[in-house]
Amino acid sequence: MAITPGMTAGGSASSSSAGITKEESKVIFASSLGTVFEWYDFYLYGSLATIIAKQFFIGDPTTTFIFALMAFGELFGFAGVLLALPASAVLMVGFRHVRAHYLRSSFYNAERT
Repeated sequence: MAITPGMTAGGSASSSSAGITKEESKVIFASSLGTVFEWYDFYLYGSLATIIAKQFFIGDPTTTFIFALMAFGELFGFAGVLLALPASAVLMVGFRHVRAHYLRSSFYNAERT
């Protein structure tokens, strides 16, 4: 028998299958709205990049477009964000782990006395 949403591994219905709470729906709405604004910003800049680039950068169209992307930070910034967010999450978990060991160690207890 397959496990479906709202069921436990034993096959019985879970007690918390009441649905999404009001607070959870607020979080989902806020995060969705933030994502829409962010992608709208990308769309606007992508649509206007060549027009704005002609005003600020002089040269052939390819160079102008590359400079426009570099000025906004899209060329390397997007890839950097994709790498930086998971790396920072790993570092945060590592720091918490090290901090927990330090707080349980004799070094921390010796400093407090």
